[in-house]
Amino acid sequence: MLTIEGITKHFDASPVITDFCLTVPENGCVALIGPSGCGKSTLFDLIMGVVPMETGKIRWRDRIVPDLSQLAAYMQQSDLLLPWLGLVDNARLPSDIAGESKATSMPRVEALFDRLGLAGFENYLPSMVSGGMRQRCALARTLMFGRDLVLLDEPLSALDAITRRNLQQMLRLLQTEFGKTILMVTHDIEEALVLADELIVLTRPPMRVADRITLSMPHPRRLEDPPLVVIKHRVLNMLQEGRQA
Repeated sequence: MLTIEGITKHFDASPVITDFCLTVPENGCVALIGPSGCGKSTLFDLIMGVVPMETGKIRWRDRIVPDLSQLAAYMQQSDLLLPWLGLVDNARLPSDIAGESKATSMPRVEALFDRLGLAGFENYLPSMVSGGMRQRCALARTLMFGRDLVLLDEPLSALDAITRRNLQQMLRLLQTEFGKTILMVTHDIEEALVLADELIVLTRPPMRVADRITLSMPHPRRLEDPPLVVIKHRVLNMLQEGRQA
């Protein structure tokens, strides 16, 4: 279980995040959604140790840790693939950095490429494939870190609607097949409704929790199902009221 307790951060004396608390259950998926500029990405920078916290504690599996940089795999909006490497070598980078031999890592990455629909494209450069395939390669690279905690910072936001819908099902594999604990940031309410077990609605800065919504509906979910339609309108209203405040 991931627990964040009392995180606070100011920039130029202006409060960005104030006494923020969050819990992500083991093998759970919690989605954060809020207005642009509310501090979602800053929160990820804080818990990954990119930016120092002023106050707060981070616990992973009941152990206090300074940050999650050595504990979490981090998948961002940009695929961050190296343009001079083929897809399979991009996916193998975590293993190479860890000093794992190619003979050991290749069976794992090949199995992931087969599962993610990338078999046959192992030696293609990133410039030779679609955005969706690049993000699938980024997902394979994320899994090659072998970490039980995954942070997702709008990894599908740069893709078209159809590609996003297909890749949302790929992200579900993080829980269903690989048993990951997931904390994700998204601007897409529908994406959160499809993927998350809990949706946390955030306020404008200083960022606080406006609402916590449990999503107990079974998967796969249909966005036209009445309970999801009600939740979608509830969240839209809160976000609209926040922009006007």
